[in-house]
Amino acid sequence: MATRLPESAYDDRLAAVRERIAASDADAGVWFGATSIEYLTGFAHIQTERPVVLGVTPERCELTVPRLEVDRVQDNPRVDAVHHYFDYPGGRPVEAAASMVREMGAESVLADADGAPGTMGYTGPPLSEFLDVETQSWVPRMRWAKTDDEVALVRESAKWANLGHRYLADLAEPGAHPATVSQRASTDASRAMLDTLGSRYVERVRGDGPVTAGFISAHETRLPHGHTPNQRLREGDVLVTGASANVDGYHSELERTMFVGEPTDEQVHYFGVMLEAQTIAIEALGPDVLLADVDRAVSDYFEEQGVADLAQHHVGHNIGMDGHEPPYVDRGWTAHCESESTEYDEADARMEPGHIYTIEPGLYTDDAGYRHSDTVVVTEDGSEVLTYFPRDLESNVIR
Repeated sequence: MATRLPESAYDDRLAAVRERIAASDADAGVWFGATSIEYLTGFAHIQTERPVVLGVTPERCELTVPRLEVDRVQDNPRVDAVHHYFDYPGGRPVEAAASMVREMGAESVLADADGAPGTMGYTGPPLSEFLDVETQSWVPRMRWAKTDDEVALVRESAKWANLGHRYLADLAEPGAHPATVSQRASTDASRAMLDTLGSRYVERVRGDGPVTAGFISAHETRLPHGHTPNQRLREGDVLVTGASANVDGYHSELERTMFVGEPTDEQVHYFGVMLEAQTIAIEALGPDVLLADVDRAVSDYFEEQGVADLAQHHVGHNIGMDGHEPPYVDRGWTAHCESESTEYDEADARMEPGHIYTIEPGLYTDDAGYRHSDTVVVTEDGSEVLTYFPRDLESNVIR
């Protein structure tokens, strides 16, 4: 079982951005985004009002961090030096980062942003006040296609998500509160995962367990991003579930539409249309397939069934270190790539091996929502569904 990305992955990623720096007119690359910094160095931190800044040259890899992160990063084998400021706003993080970059021998940089994001109240000067800055988005693009090692982590995530979802299904019953069922399922699955993996589990959470499993129910399911209602389960309720697990920073997505007690004829009908739409989308995936075509195939099917007005979102999105990543399974994706001519080319409109997608077409009536989501990796000759909780109606009825 894969629980940790190999150290060589970070070396390969740093080598890739160093090639881009060498091919440019800039002296260094700079990153403010927490996910990009983790992707390149393995240093995972929570983005707050205290910016962390990564600088990379052909010879050096250095970080500027707030004092409270120094002890966490100083032993990172890929980081040649750690610079710090005491805190924000007393410290001057962007000035400290600019000083770091100059000490690395750089005056012109290609950065993922012209300054730190305004997270948790941070406001600060642009990096271009101190250095010659052009922007780049190398790392988000590098993350589209996953390596075999990354796919293995998402596969492991799917395994524990399935366990969390099984606990959800077993604990849900009339009279139970959705909040407490979700908490217990997450806790029980997390305990099993931690007991099984032991020291192989890479610490990636604070206070919570590695498995999250929960659902929304009743009237809230008619909203794609509904809240957990303060209402105990009753016979006739529709549930839209969700489960995932954090495996060295990588995630999967598993969602199901379930019924408390026997579903009505109307519920069976909408469930069946949703399930067929998801099947159409999954079967359409593969290398060199236009992403827009997959979303369009589902849209055409919904039109045929007379339910197009009940769809509220596209078919899916890439997934990995973030819950939502580009590219998106969306009818507008090809046009988006064409309009972003300086950033994308024709190949970016198509799927390629290593892309991992959530496939989740949904229907939302006035009374309830119907959505499954499965995590699917595009392979050299087709695709493979990584999540495996049963999709059929009978398996999703709680009796």
